[in-house]
Amino acid sequence: MEINTIIVDDEKLARDLLKEFVSNFPSIKIVAECSKGADAVEQINELKPQLVFLDVQMPGLTGFDVLDEIEHEPFIIFSTAYDQYAIKAFEKDAIDYLLKPIDEGRFKVAIERAIERIEKQESNVNELVQTLSKDADKKYSSHVFVQKSEKLLNLPVGEIIHLEASGDYTILSTNAEQFLSSTGISKLEAKLDPDQFIRIHRSTIINIEYLTEIEKHFNGGLVVKMQNGKSFPVSRTYAKEIKKKVV
Repeated sequence: MEINTIIVDDEKLARDLLKEFVSNFPSIKIVAECSKGADAVEQINELKPQLVFLDVQMPGLTGFDVLDEIEHEPFIIFSTAYDQYAIKAFEKDAIDYLLKPIDEGRFKVAIERAIERIEKQESNVNELVQTLSKDADKKYSSHVFVQKSEKLLNLPVGEIIHLEASGDYTILSTNAEQFLSSTGISKLEAKLDPDQFIRIHRSTIINIEYLTEIEKHFNGGLVVKMQNGKSFPVSRTYAKEIKKKVV
């Protein structure tokens, strides 16, 4: 498969180095390169790449600003000369975080990880489409089995407060405890009643029965607050699902 990719960095030498490294991977197709965050937002929304190499510190919009502004949500590999942003980067579900000057061996690890994630997502989407086509009238699950030590527990889905992606796994949270599922969040979403469970981010699904309030931030973004005290940002891609509930 061909993976459309955009390189975002205000330094031409950095962009040229990434292009040189990428040339060793035939499946990666560079569809655009941007030196400014504002241009990156426009190109990402227009071209909808699967992968973006994103610098953190740029004039105007930073890399994190770009992520807040885009409507399309690609996979991200951050590149920066500063290591203090690493935790924030992985909170944004980044595939990897490359420190400049970028080592080619380290780049190879990151790009192979990205290819694997993207191919797996494509496979999951195709499988989901086929499942939905064959089983359009299937009822949504009322219970799921979750692993706890050496046992499988029968968990009523109504007790799930929220689901969070964690790499290839999903964390299911209830009032009492958390469970780690080896099933990806998109496959779990297909089992859940969309009138009750809403996707608010690529990595988050909430049960609206436990939603206490929605907070609007000064930049127009939304944050949901749950009964268990957790708060989650709502990505622009999924904000319309929340807004449908507003009367």
